[in-house]
Amino acid sequence: MRVEILSVTPDAEKLIERAGRVCYKSEKRIKQGSAGKFIKSLIRAGHLSVLEHATVTVLLRGVSRSMTHQLVRHRLCSFSQQSQRYVSGENFSFVIPPRIAGNRKAKKKFLAIMKIAAKSYGEILSMGIPKEDARFVLPNACVTEIVFSCNFRQLRHIFILRGAPRAQWEIRKVFIELLKKMKKIAPNCFFDLAVNRDEETIEMTDGEGQKGRAE
Repeated sequence: MRVEILSVTPDAEKLIERAGRVCYKSEKRIKQGSAGKFIKSLIRAGHLSVLEHATVTVLLRGVSRSMTHQLVRHRLCSFSQQSQRYVSGENFSFVIPPRIAGNRKAKKKFLAIMKIAAKSYGEILSMGIPKEDARFVLPNACVTEIVFSCNFRQLRHIFILRGAPRAQWEIRKVFIELLKKMKKIAPNCFFDLAVNRDEETIEMTDGEGQKGRAE
């Protein structure tokens, strides 16, 4: 799995402050270092629409189509995914869920199914069937690549939803990694979101490391 940030709004926190201060006609209070405190106050007040002015574009590699089927449900994002209609699925790579990988019998069965799917795909192509139809035998475990873009408000929502304990392990892992990167780029926009000690979930905090309410 690889999480790569392709693009982010330049000086995102300065832009958010500038837009937010228009609401309160407090532009004169903008100064060096003033964005952080102001943004945190907006978030605490629930004034999250201002965060929509900043966006990020992310490339995900080495993830399963099972994971991306969940990701694309976030309709306020924009997506561009590797096509199975035009890109051959022969010799496809796949993701093995940890609980299957850790079970000898389950892993053996899983690998056997992947082998059958790969062989069947190739045989169907050799019969003159186009890739767009042959792909119907490919599993959700197939590795894929996807680019998605979204604004910071939507990204906060995804962090909270997909970082929760009930979220599936793969998408949770992706957004834990992305949160680490975003906290370096725009720390004040995500100040109240934290990866827990074992790095398996994302939690809402009060910004001081204490658990808080859910957004």
